[in-house]
Amino acid sequence: MPKSSNSESEGQVFKRDFSAYYTAVSGRPPRDTLIAALARFESEGSTTGTRFAVDLGCGEGRDTVEILRQGWRVLAIDSEQEAMTRLLSRQDINCQLLETQIIRFEEVILPESVDLVNASFALPFCRPEYFPNLWEKIVLSLSFGGRFCGQLIGDRDSWAIHASMNHHTRQQVEVLLQPFEIEILQEEDHPGTTALGEEKHWHIFHIVARKKPCNQA
Repeated sequence: MPKSSNSESEGQVFKRDFSAYYTAVSGRPPRDTLIAALARFESEGSTTGTRFAVDLGCGEGRDTVEILRQGWRVLAIDSEQEAMTRLLSRQDINCQLLETQIIRFEEVILPESVDLVNASFALPFCRPEYFPNLWEKIVLSLSFGGRFCGQLIGDRDSWAIHASMNHHTRQQVEVLLQPFEIEILQEEDHPGTTALGEEKHWHIFHIVARKKPCNQA
């Protein structure tokens, strides 16, 4: 996940102890949004060649490993060296189908003709001034019929106060998804805790969306 800084007061940059986070989520299953997207590809039947996915903010690899397990090629991207170290040291990973890149969201260049862009709880960590360009890169990188799956945070989320994080209203999310056929758009809005046990209010949009054909865009 992307780098961040101190979260003690409004307007400051959000900081996370990534080592503690990676340890806390170690061994957890892949995200439901990813599983749903992969199931939709499976239901569409086989294709010529190997499907290709980008895992943005891959972390220690809980999603990357599942995409690889299903026979996909994966470009795993994260800004944290420790994330890649942990990913590449996993015993359940198929390195023959894996590429990795350590880079921040504002600098990333995405490949063309991608079948799936997965971004599980990662995109909110892109600074707001860079998010529109990053989203445009995601949309353009996807082939028609390709999918985006992941999460965005809403304007009522506790983290929405931080200047380094982007957030959206439901209406703004729907505008972002105009190039897509929405397959899942689930909204959560409730108190809870983080993976590190911190109390916070969650306002999350869980998304699976399929890029419209050219004549429907």
